[in-house]
Amino acid sequence: MTRLPGRPTATDWVSESVGTQVNRAAVLRRLELDVIRRLDGRLTGDHRTAAYGPGSERAAARPYQPGDDARRIDWSLTARSLTAHVRTTEADRELETWVLADRSASMDFGTAQREKRDVVLGVAAAFGVLTARAGNRFGVMAFGGDALVHRPAATGRRGMLAGLATLYDCARQGGTPGPGADLAAALRTLPRVQPRRGLVVVVSDFHDDADWAHALRELTLRQSVIAAVVTDPRDNVLPDVGMLDVVDPETGRLLHVQTRSPKLRSRFAEAAQARQDRIHTSIRSTGAALVSLSTDRDWLTDVIGFATGRAVIRRTAALQGVSS
Repeated sequence: MTRLPGRPTATDWVSESVGTQVNRAAVLRRLELDVIRRLDGRLTGDHRTAAYGPGSERAAARPYQPGDDARRIDWSLTARSLTAHVRTTEADRELETWVLADRSASMDFGTAQREKRDVVLGVAAAFGVLTARAGNRFGVMAFGGDALVHRPAATGRRGMLAGLATLYDCARQGGTPGPGADLAAALRTLPRVQPRRGLVVVVSDFHDDADWAHALRELTLRQSVIAAVVTDPRDNVLPDVGMLDVVDPETGRLLHVQTRSPKLRSRFAEAAQARQDRIHTSIRSTGAALVSLSTDRDWLTDVIGFATGRAVIRRTAALQGVSS
């Protein structure tokens, strides 16, 4: 909406609000459709659990015992072994997925095809489509702003879109996270919000000075955790563009850098690589699964390759065989 000069009226504000909502819905709908279209045929079926009981997935077979349901007799195995056998199945349980999304100032940055915050929203949508079905629940928590923001887990497509809308509405930041709103705080808060075992996807650049590794390690003791590290090419390589003013978006610190110096660019690349190695090492030491994403690559292809190669959704369900 284009507002005319002068004092805004009530109608102006209402129209702007409606326009914002329509734009948000259109963006999320396009994102959902793109994820669904790209996933079509790549992943099939729902998650399985390691617990035995009534369900639809075959698990094993055992000799028939008096009192067993005759409808579960495995006739093929019975014919081969000449002894009556019954099928055992894997219990179907709902899966609760939470996405911890970084909305700090460092995510409002991107020099390639998109900003880091766009990748965060896309990853949340991808895992939402992968898991939010057949009674599964999907929730989100955003950190890096003035306070933690979370949308309680809900079932179905509507619950997933509500969670994505919460992330979409997070304002851009102009400084450091507020007290108790950084990555470590979010990791410590989640078990109180989501006490049940499930899947937790942490999407961030992990450029946080707090001791998030310790909190992540504690979380992986109870949850199945995926750490999605989002980077931009300029995080690791300083371009040769002459004098450059560099600002840390989270602290506001300003540096004047002469980028024509090969020595400076080399030192920057070495320091950036060392930081990235520390992040990856810290994540792996916690037991969380690691997936690397970048603003200059197709993040959805990376997520699909990770999910199909590691069978993350199926393995996660095994945790639910143990009572909370």
